[in-house]
Amino acid sequence: MRLVAAFVVVSLAAVVLYRFVDPPLTPLMVVRSVERREIGISKRWLPLDRMSSSLLRAVIAAEDARFFDHPGVDFAAVRRALAYNERQHGRRLRGAGTITMQCARNVFLWQGRSWVRKALETYLAFLLELVWGKTRILEVYLNVVEWGDGIYGAEAAALRFFGVPASRLDGRQAALLAAALPDPRRSNPAAPSRYLAGRAALIEGRAAAVHLGRPPGRRGRRD
Repeated sequence: MRLVAAFVVVSLAAVVLYRFVDPPLTPLMVVRSVERREIGISKRWLPLDRMSSSLLRAVIAAEDARFFDHPGVDFAAVRRALAYNERQHGRRLRGAGTITMQCARNVFLWQGRSWVRKALETYLAFLLELVWGKTRILEVYLNVVEWGDGIYGAEAAALRFFGVPASRLDGRQAALLAAALPDPRRSNPAAPSRYLAGRAALIEGRAAAVHLGRPPGRRGRRD
């Protein structure tokens, strides 16, 4: 009970801290640097209200269309994924991770598949929704997510692949970046494969239906 209580206190303190302080590094950044045997990390923090709205819509359309409607875990998507995976018998499994869950994993946890990590990811997702709110979750996610070897966050990715800041990404460029997220180290948004280009076209179409409301502020709770 003491260990559980200590874990709850530490995790809550870390979540509250990052509500106001931008995470300087993530576990994945450290792991990737060790794997590549070099320290170079391309990362520039950018407030959410300075990112292209096209990018916000594209990432939500690609990664979590119900982002503004669920409490951190999309239970409907979980049920669909379980039913799909049962039919596949272990082949081509489908996940149901939300942007909130991915943000929790990227900032606080390790990569890989295990029930322990998934349980911690779910717990932290609910905590992020409670303490951070949607706007802060989206801001942190878009600033720490991996977009290639040593490339983290929207600003670094936009500059690396398209030579423009994230504030000036157009719909097509945003869709290509969003399309690369499931496999960023094997995807090149600047020279997309046929598959990546096709996926980007679908995302661009879906992004038009994503409603952001007012432009998100840096510390707002929701859009």
